[in-house]
Amino acid sequence: MHARVAVLGALLLLPVAGLVLLLVVPSLDVQWENHPAHFWLVLTVAVANVALGVLTSEAAGQRGDSRLFLVSLALLSSAGFLALHALATPSVVLEGPNAGFQIATPIGLVLAAGFAAASALQREGGQGPSMKVLLGLRLGLGVLVVAWAIASFGKLEVLQHAPEEEAPPVLRLLAPVAVALYAFAAVRYLELYRERRRTLALAVFAAFVLLAEAMVAIVFGHSWHATWWEWHVLMAIAFGSILLAVRSEYRRERSVTATFGGLYLERTLERVDRRHSEVLGELVAAMREDAPLAPMRERLRGQGFGADEVAMLERSARELARMDSLFRRYVGPRLADRLREEPALAELGGREKDVTVLFADLQGFTTFSEGRPAEEVIRMVNAYWEGAVPIVVEREGGLIERFAGDAIMAVFNALDDQPDHPLRAARAGLAMRDLTEEIAARHPTWPRFRIGVNTGPAVIGNVGGGDQRSFAAIGDTTNIAARLQSAALPGQVLASSSTIARLEGAVDVRSLGTRSLKGKGDEVDVFELIGTNGGPGVGDADAG
Repeated sequence: MHARVAVLGALLLLPVAGLVLLLVVPSLDVQWENHPAHFWLVLTVAVANVALGVLTSEAAGQRGDSRLFLVSLALLSSAGFLALHALATPSVVLEGPNAGFQIATPIGLVLAAGFAAASALQREGGQGPSMKVLLGLRLGLGVLVVAWAIASFGKLEVLQHAPEEEAPPVLRLLAPVAVALYAFAAVRYLELYRERRRTLALAVFAAFVLLAEAMVAIVFGHSWHATWWEWHVLMAIAFGSILLAVRSEYRRERSVTATFGGLYLERTLERVDRRHSEVLGELVAAMREDAPLAPMRERLRGQGFGADEVAMLERSARELARMDSLFRRYVGPRLADRLREEPALAELGGREKDVTVLFADLQGFTTFSEGRPAEEVIRMVNAYWEGAVPIVVEREGGLIERFAGDAIMAVFNALDDQPDHPLRAARAGLAMRDLTEEIAARHPTWPRFRIGVNTGPAVIGNVGGGDQRSFAAIGDTTNIAARLQSAALPGQVLASSSTIARLEGAVDVRSLGTRSLKGKGDEVDVFELIGTNGGPGVGDADAG
């Protein structure tokens, strides 16, 4: 990056070297006087840059950004007075030269230097001028340009004296001030480019350097000679560099307001990010519910969003909705929603929480899979999951921690506050058992669920490394649930005493005595869940 800036700086100094050479060797300062060419070339450049200035100020107004608005005023003042200079071309619009039009360009450059420096002075912590003040400045600038044109065309005495070959003394006094202001602004925008690496900031830096050099060339140039044409070329290159950068940024951002993001104040960017996040959230929610988007588009345009910006947000929302739909199938809707609300939840680590864990697998899955086509095995597994997942997630509000082929692990009270999580897990296990019976009635050879449920403390959080991680529930509570599942018979739901004690009689149970579970030194009291009995807390679950 330093090498690139150094090369650009060297290139920007070439015009000064060229000007010095022309002044030292007058024979090189050739004369070319072509009035129509001057008129159309200069007027075209000026009008194009006025349009760019208007576009920039409109984007700044929509974003409420004082720095960008002041940059737009620098463009408008330099280009507006350059257009007046074009109209001064003898034998095109006016019969002869006019002092008012001839000194218009340096006046515009001096004003532009002031606006450029003011834009560079805008600080994040400071309070910049309000939009009302800035709009007033733009209006005042427009009035000044029009008044200058009227005074010149109206042949007012103050602007009708014969133009001088050399720059007037007042201009020679103002030129160093303007050059210093441009230099200050250029340094600040170079710093901004180093911070953000955005093309537009670098283009503004280059433009202000070129306008400073144009100011010098105006002071020392001779009419219709190479030194005079040089400042025309420098201004055209300055405006063109910004125009090309805007075009490049727009092709990337596809939004006029976003195009100027490289120049916005940080507080503007933060405000825009918050605003866009809110709108994207609304659009994604609407798309998820298949709601019509036309009313939202109209509302956003009424709130100051441009048509291209609305289109950009809609494209982004469609991509977010697509990715959201894709990934929530893997992480589950509850975890996906919480990760969106609390990004810190994705960090490695965890915290201990009281949960109920449900393990289920299809007993006899290995035997069933032997000798059968893979398509038939996958079809069987998916038939069970299509019924079991809604039971766990939508009806009872559980979090599916993992799928492992024919097995599933679900955790209740992992994310949401679910005081009745043992009952939710018990109901989910019983409903999955009933689902098994329904499916087995149609497919007698298919394996059936066996289920284990246990309640207790577990560490809830993320495990993994690098870019690969998984949300998990780790601890003895999880291990016992897995051992209970292994001890269950097909179509049986087993629970530990810790779960039964929290059900408060809401579920019919049958004691199976104590059993030795793999990995446990002490025997564990085991119970079979038979069915709900209408006790306390029984009924439709609230998945929240």
